[in-house]
Amino acid sequence: MGKSVFDASQAARARFREADEILGFALSETMFHGSAEELTRTEVTQPAIFVHSVVLAECLQVVKDAAMMAGHSLGEFSALTAAGALSFADGLRLVAERAAAMQAACDAHPSSMAAVVGLDDDAVEALCKQIDGVVVPANYNSPGQLVISGATAAVEAAVALAKSRGAKMAKLLPVNGAFHSPLMEPARERLAAAIAVAPFRTPVCPVYQNVNAAPETDPETIRKNLVAQLTAPVRWTQTIQRMAADGAESFHEIGPGKVLQNLAKRIVPEIPNFAQAEP
Repeated sequence: MGKSVFDASQAARARFREADEILGFALSETMFHGSAEELTRTEVTQPAIFVHSVVLAECLQVVKDAAMMAGHSLGEFSALTAAGALSFADGLRLVAERAAAMQAACDAHPSSMAAVVGLDDDAVEALCKQIDGVVVPANYNSPGQLVISGATAAVEAAVALAKSRGAKMAKLLPVNGAFHSPLMEPARERLAAAIAVAPFRTPVCPVYQNVNAAPETDPETIRKNLVAQLTAPVRWTQTIQRMAADGAESFHEIGPGKVLQNLAKRIVPEIPNFAQAEP
């Protein structure tokens, strides 16, 4: 993971070494040579995705030319760093703190997430309200694809109810936490303390934030929205729609995988979009 950009750029190699020093462990070695089990530990996964995405962004002219940016959940930190609102070091420290705080919150409560496909958003919102226990919409990923999050028993009940109401698919996801739900409140409080002292700057272009799907440039508003993000849903469908309405001519996913590219194809199929995981 990230080895091609490391090999291609001296500046990228310096960034990977900087990340290892900041974190106090050899993240780059785990990214390049670690097992899948090692890479999927929360304290590794989130910094690894952040470092890969930001280092790649620094190598690509298309990012430097961007008129607007956005990032899905963790990716919002990458987008803010690529846009200059956070330094690489400060962004990575916040991501590491976020990962640790989220893992602690996950360990405190049996919780999970599930994907529901084939129902309208309002139908999923309504069925969540009918379930006893905590279960809420967490990721509005694309029309007809919504991820729910909450206490394990409540999520399982919501999955069963979604199937009974005609969902094409409703299944638990292989995660052990209720991200973007009220169960992340302890993590939100911990992250808020770290964000409060981190230096933020005005980004070079608007960054569309998860909690309101709106373009933001004010550092204090960005801080507030980043804190709220941990317990609020990721409004990705609305974000892409708003960026398109504001004049986006193409979308470029920067980082590992093509998940966001595929979502954008469903949300705004008329706009070209690309994914780039290598320099």
